[in-house]
Amino acid sequence: MSTRKPINIPVVSANAQEDPMDDSNCSGNELVALMVLGDSMEPEFIEGEILVIEMGRPAKDGSFVVAEVAKEDFIFRQLKRDEQGGWLLHALNPAYPDTAISNLDGIKGVVTHKRHPRSRKSVKFYVPQPAH
Repeated sequence: MSTRKPINIPVVSANAQEDPMDDSNCSGNELVALMVLGDSMEPEFIEGEILVIEMGRPAKDGSFVVAEVAKEDFIFRQLKRDEQGGWLLHALNPAYPDTAISNLDGIKGVVTHKRHPRSRKSVKFYVPQPAH
């Protein structure tokens, strides 16, 4: 199996002239879609699956998150409490180490659901969906 070099994907806010969520019951946080690259989150997340991430959504223990671990260096992991009450970014694949973080400031967004790109019916949700 070949080793892939991580690709840096910048997270950039879109400039909006007006907020389309003003007349909505939705949270108003920006949604972005990213493709899973690599095997660090297998078996739950397979390379090529599309993740929908709600930027700015509060994360909690067990959430799947996108976090900034260094300036413009982002990582997709599961947020977990460690035994001392701190926080870890946990890779589901045991071949990858956990990353300790001092606080939740680097959490940029929470995965709300995933979809396999070749199947319209293959959607799995990770957070409760708001009623519209």
